[in-house]
Amino acid sequence: QLQASGGGLVQAGGSLRLSCAASGRSFNSYTIGWFRQAPGKERELVAAVFWSGGSTYYADSVKDRFTISRDRAKNTAFLQMNSLKPEDTATYYCAAALGGSRYGKYDYWGQGTEVTVSS
Repeated sequence: QLQASGGGLVQAGGSLRLSCAASGRSFNSYTIGWFRQAPGKERELVAAVFWSGGSTYYADSVKDRFTISRDRAKNTAFLQMNSLKPEDTATYYCAAALGGSRYGKYDYWGQGTEVTVSS
């Protein structure tokens, strides 16, 4: 029900835009989160948006570089990633949690999309 796309290979300083297309249900009252997991590291939440209200959260490591948004008409969330760094290299996942908190239980997950940033 969540389809992530948009990953790829980019040089440091470049940009990518990830998409998370939702289908099969309305995601009103859900929070959509973008997670990432690099090899050998724990999965981390990098950004989240509450579908209905639009409030957002960013991890300190991506603040001022990444922007999360959603297009309610297209039922799609986006993660615009600018000024990419090699340490942003990871597999990125989108997920949905019922409620307006990024601490909710993420019950729905998209498949990962790989982002590689070369130095």
